[in-house]
Amino acid sequence: MKNEIYGHFHPDERQFVDKAWEWVTHAGEYHETKLTEFLDPRQGYILQSLVNRHPDVTVRWEGGSDGAERKRALVAPDYRELDDEDMELQVLAITSGEQKFLALEHSDYMGSILGLGIKRGKIGDIHVLEDGCHVVVAADIADYLAMNLTGVHRIQVSTEIFPLSSLRSSEVKLETMELTAASLRLDGIASDVTRLSRSKILVPIKAGRVRVNWKVEEDPSFGLKEGDMVSIQGFGRFKVLEIGSLTKKGRYRLMVGKFV
Repeated sequence: MKNEIYGHFHPDERQFVDKAWEWVTHAGEYHETKLTEFLDPRQGYILQSLVNRHPDVTVRWEGGSDGAERKRALVAPDYRELDDEDMELQVLAITSGEQKFLALEHSDYMGSILGLGIKRGKIGDIHVLEDGCHVVVAADIADYLAMNLTGVHRIQVSTEIFPLSSLRSSEVKLETMELTAASLRLDGIASDVTRLSRSKILVPIKAGRVRVNWKVEEDPSFGLKEGDMVSIQGFGRFKVLEIGSLTKKGRYRLMVGKFV
């Protein structure tokens, strides 16, 4: 069974597949429940597909908002009613009186939180608002963050803990770009979007700092397709929104959205 499952996923995902399959089999056979850390969409897809393979297991997902990217899962035997279960999520609200504070970005908040020694799996979506920031966090680290997060990017901040019902979510903003490209290769399109030369974009790709749909991609010639999400550590993220018709010179017309 395990080998059959492995065939559906990339070899570097095996560690997570093993863990997720253990959660599922323990729920189905030993009546255990498991509340996971925050999973990214790729991990969520893997876990959901394993749950779907087991007739006696159910799962509930929660990330705080309708379009949440990172979510916690509660894996349980299928007779359990999960709607009223505590998913152990809270909101860390970050504010400041400093004017420069309003220019802070997603990556600034993320860097400051992880800089306190917090594991990524404890942090859900980060919602940057006009007057501050709401971060969905695991309840067991909320107090620690509230006490220890005193600055973001050298700006003094204040923090408060709120229940999930007080979450103010932000709309994802995309800045669209129209490009033409000779091919749909990852290195070529990433080079155009980041305005880095081909040789410079190869550095993060080969160092394993580029993810396509939340999966590390080290092959510069990897072909992108419509809907693919690409993140480049240090250079942000973009999504391939549309692949249009070819130009007269045989180049691809592309519409790409950069996350801002």
